[in-house]
Amino acid sequence: MKKMIFQVPGVGIILIALSVVALSCQKSMNKTGVVPAGQTGLKIFLTDDPALSFDDVFIDIQKLEVKAEDSADADAERRDERGSDERDHGGETSGGWMTLDIHPGVYDILQFRNGLDTLFASGSFPSVRSLKKIRLTLGTNNSVVINGNTFPLSVKNKSNIVVINLSGDDMSFDQGQIRFSLDFDAGGSIRLHGDKFELDPHVRIFSKEKASSIEGVVLPAAAQATVMAISGTDTATAKPEREGEYKLVGLKPGTYSLLFHATANNYLDTTLNNIVVAGREDVHVRTVTLHQ
Repeated sequence: MKKMIFQVPGVGIILIALSVVALSCQKSMNKTGVVPAGQTGLKIFLTDDPALSFDDVFIDIQKLEVKAEDSADADAERRDERGSDERDHGGETSGGWMTLDIHPGVYDILQFRNGLDTLFASGSFPSVRSLKKIRLTLGTNNSVVINGNTFPLSVKNKSNIVVINLSGDDMSFDQGQIRFSLDFDAGGSIRLHGDKFELDPHVRIFSKEKASSIEGVVLPAAAQATVMAISGTDTATAKPEREGEYKLVGLKPGTYSLLFHATANNYLDTTLNNIVVAGREDVHVRTVTLHQ
């Protein structure tokens, strides 16, 4: 399997959109640059809440599907919600599931941190349907790199299908296009199980247009700091760039504490409290300098 590693020079986009070729239960979606009449465009942005101790995290993405229900599909799911969820996690293709035309392969998801992402695919789905779920199917060629050494990464319980529910708050709609971001939480998804690394995929969905961000700079580079934004039970993590710039995206409104955790050279941690995020704004905080 060829590894697809994207060097992102700036803020790009990963667009996964859908093109329906038939209204059968299992539909394949092809790329198109124009949203046809009677269709709704969809843009999905891929980002990452980074793993703190890894140089690279390679995830084998083999399939990406969306569940776009019509009224009959929605009625059937309401009558048997538990059974429908089990079938969705088992790979069931009826009930509105549509397969996206993507490039299967191994992606270094740590390339997509601090708000960076990259173009993936484009298309549309019928406007008479409602978007309900996303489903990722992972392959077996997963691995992590630590200090230049590569270690295999096995999927927990061999459960390689990840289903994520969608709600209106997760998505934005503008000029006939639905937009939202998939945040693959590498830090929260990988654990050392015995003497092996295990992947238990945690993926959240948010709309950049409806969410906020916190950004700033932490120095010096020698401290190799990580940054955590904490509000109640919600935590977002950033791994700063070489010059110390960091950005935490997809944040809900609230009051946050920023923990700057030094991981090298005996620098001391520090915390900024009472960072207020009101919603749909980029909060810029002062530069933080850590000391030994």
